[in-house]
Amino acid sequence: MLKDNLALLRNMHGYSQEELAERIGISRQAYGKWESGATIPDIEKCQRLAEVYGTTIDSLVGSVQLEGIGLLPPAPKGKNVWGVVTINERGQIVIPKAAREAFSLSGGQRLVVASDEMGIALLPVELFENRMRAFMDYAARNGESE
Repeated sequence: MLKDNLALLRNMHGYSQEELAERIGISRQAYGKWESGATIPDIEKCQRLAEVYGTTIDSLVGSVQLEGIGLLPPAPKGKNVWGVVTINERGQIVIPKAAREAFSLSGGQRLVVASDEMGIALLPVELFENRMRAFMDYAARNGESE
């Protein structure tokens, strides 16, 4: 997991082992051992690696495998991949349990379905309404000052 993520992230960001080792403050040989799985970094070095790559320690040491895709790179901080869902014949999906727990979603809760060119987002109605009210208040205040 960690060794695969280190190699994947380093290649994605276009770093050599030497460049990355310099950024972390270690030798290239020490970094090479992490990628080979011969050794693992201490927690402080993991934190530095996570900062360099804009991810979290949890994402750095974990892995997400998607059927038909394979190993995914660690997600950027604040982003998550919860798994794959299937739309049934009635157009329904089941939100993965970890995602429901992370966002305190429960049966009967209302969600707004929003999208952009990348995909679909689900937002709790209360959050959406609060953000829209704040936006409308802001627009009203700025419209009055002109």
